[in-house]
Amino acid sequence: MSDQPPSDDGKTTEGSTSRRALMLGAVGASAVVSIRPALAQTAGSVLNCEIAVPERSRAGNWITADGKTVAAGTKGAFPPASRAYKGEEVKRALNGNTLPGTDYDRSRAYVNYIRRLQRGQGGFTCFASLQMPR
Repeated sequence: MSDQPPSDDGKTTEGSTSRRALMLGAVGASAVVSIRPALAQTAGSVLNCEIAVPERSRAGNWITADGKTVAAGTKGAFPPASRAYKGEEVKRALNGNTLPGTDYDRSRAYVNYIRRLQRGQGGFTCFASLQMPR
């Protein structure tokens, strides 16, 4: 039995399977061409998202070494970041670098705060997006 469909005269045509494969390949290639730019745009937007430390609803609070927010002026805690950090900066810090404008200890405290973010908090979506494998 042959995988090729019969032609009008009842016989199979040798080129029909090849033509079908070429058509399927063309459809698949166009899908890849249209999906890749969307993925590239998504990756770019993830790296441009921002995370405030602490989130705006806790502005004025300081950050402890383990990433918790405490009252301003708490001994051993760090003042809030002067600006929100871009996703790209946070991603580098999660991989061991320091956040811009911070020393090692302050950067670790801020990264610990970011790691503690939960759904509903400002910056969580950005942080979660950074965790997605590419």
